[in-house]
Amino acid sequence: MNKFSWYNAKSVEEALKEVNATVSEALSSKSPEAPAVFKSGGVDLLDLMKEGLVKPHKIINISQIEGLDQIAFDKKDGLRMGANVTLAQIEAHPQVKEMYLALHQAVAHAGTPQLRTMASLGGNLAQRTRCWYFRSIHHECLRKGSGTCFAREGENEFHAIMRNGACASVHASSVATALLAFDARVEIQNSKGDSKKVDLVDFFVAPGDDSSRENILEADELITAVTVPPISSKVRSYYIKQGARESYDWALADVAVVAEISGTTCKKASVALGAAAPVPLLSKQAAQALEGKTVDEATASSTAEAAMKGATPLAKNGYKVPLFKSIIKRTILAIA
Repeated sequence: MNKFSWYNAKSVEEALKEVNATVSEALSSKSPEAPAVFKSGGVDLLDLMKEGLVKPHKIINISQIEGLDQIAFDKKDGLRMGANVTLAQIEAHPQVKEMYLALHQAVAHAGTPQLRTMASLGGNLAQRTRCWYFRSIHHECLRKGSGTCFAREGENEFHAIMRNGACASVHASSVATALLAFDARVEIQNSKGDSKKVDLVDFFVAPGDDSSRENILEADELITAVTVPPISSKVRSYYIKQGARESYDWALADVAVVAEISGTTCKKASVALGAAAPVPLLSKQAAQALEGKTVDEATASSTAEAAMKGATPLAKNGYKVPLFKSIIKRTILAIA
């Protein structure tokens, strides 16, 4: 690991004056000669540094910024979570468990209890892919500036089965899967003091659009909060994750379903898929197959089939298609 200086930022404005690169830029040819990057929980950044992929000259610690570690819930306005809120805080929040069950389940299955007490919400959403070719200093893959995705013809058993034409990596955040299903938005502030709210579905960047990064953040921008709209008493949600091991493993597949149920009929639905593509996906086909139907085993099966239409598995990850179908079906039946 390289030597670096440390700066404890006390405000968003102060932090934005010190930073000059995103973590993605610090790894690419866009990097300034002396990159200065943000750290909140630091889980992903320190991994990248230990792996020799990122060598910042300065780390701006944003974990002490007042107000970014708060969760607020209001029946009218919904849920607002500061960027420095830890996954453990979200897991323990009573309104999250009561009103946004799928989100509670997603954070409860993310990493180990120790990691959940460190990992911040903003950092979890902004983390880089865990593809082993990307994480290897010996492979100059597509995301590091070459024209080659080694996973497409190599060891790809954990990789993408959808939208995997340019790059077969998958996004590492299971929390994003649940937030996507709830129509979450990301609040971002820049160095000029301007703020914007971006739908989470538009926060992520597909490798076909820009392979050097996974999200829209620029060097002078910082996530300040994530908001989730209020939901009615008729809305039910559920999340299921499948890893190679039951405990603290990356998802092979994960699914979040949020649906408005009237009697036994689904009036409106959102079906999100994680570890299926380079970005978390909202399956419009699945939502269309579910909406207006009685929520039963037949509907759950047809919705799962619809979600997997167009899947293009690679040589070693074809098992993911039936795995996703099974999880989608189980998730839908859980909200029946």
